[in-house]
Amino acid sequence: MGNLTLVVENDPSDGPGRLGDWLTEGGLQLQVVRPHAGEPLPETLDGYAALVVLGGEQDAFPDEAGERGAPWFGQLDGLMRKAVRHRVPTLAICLGAQLLANAHGGTVERSAAGPEIGVRLVARRDVADNDPIFAAVPFAPDVFQWHRDEIVELPMHATLLAASTHYPVQAYRLGTAAWGLQFHIECDLRMFADWAMEGVQTLVELDIDPVEMLERVEGALDDVADVWRPFAQRFAAVALGRTPRAGEGGLRSLPLIGPR
Repeated sequence: MGNLTLVVENDPSDGPGRLGDWLTEGGLQLQVVRPHAGEPLPETLDGYAALVVLGGEQDAFPDEAGERGAPWFGQLDGLMRKAVRHRVPTLAICLGAQLLANAHGGTVERSAAGPEIGVRLVARRDVADNDPIFAAVPFAPDVFQWHRDEIVELPMHATLLAASTHYPVQAYRLGTAAWGLQFHIECDLRMFADWAMEGVQTLVELDIDPVEMLERVEGALDDVADVWRPFAQRFAAVALGRTPRAGEGGLRSLPLIGPR
């Protein structure tokens, strides 16, 4: 089985970051495609072991005029549908998770709870005990948040894996090998600081002190890596056929904490 992994970068501010390093450590070879810079998406996923779809500032849902948030979203919808149909392991982050849900009949809207920004906890649900990459995630791990939209309705047959009080859909699985995360795990401090600089007006409106927020982000980096680095490596193991997909039998035991 090959290890080539298609990574779709929807926005120049949200690259693969630490997630890319962790996937590479897990044995995947990343091919980053940047449609925001005019790079074409492939027509199919032939030859790819996995698909990763990153975040961005666009909305996953059309505007009042019916226009999509980016001209390539229609083609990306098609790729994600093909991935689920053909069981190509898929990991979708924030906007990516919203697009994955939307492409399969879910509903994404502007959140009535307002933007969710900074270091937060999410709660893993009991059903995640049977998931090949979520089973080893602690009950309430740290994550990074920066979003204003939310998935208000999951696609039919999706499995909710993690939730929080004001944003009930935080992580889910679709089919046997496609996972959506509403939160960010790819960020390093510089990436989050750049978001804070661009979104300073939003922080002011939410009465969030940027310096205090970034101090919390810096303080959480190691904890986030302790949980989500091995999570990413378990995803890589599924993509490489080393761990069964959901519903394909017993789970091979993988360590919660990977090598440092």
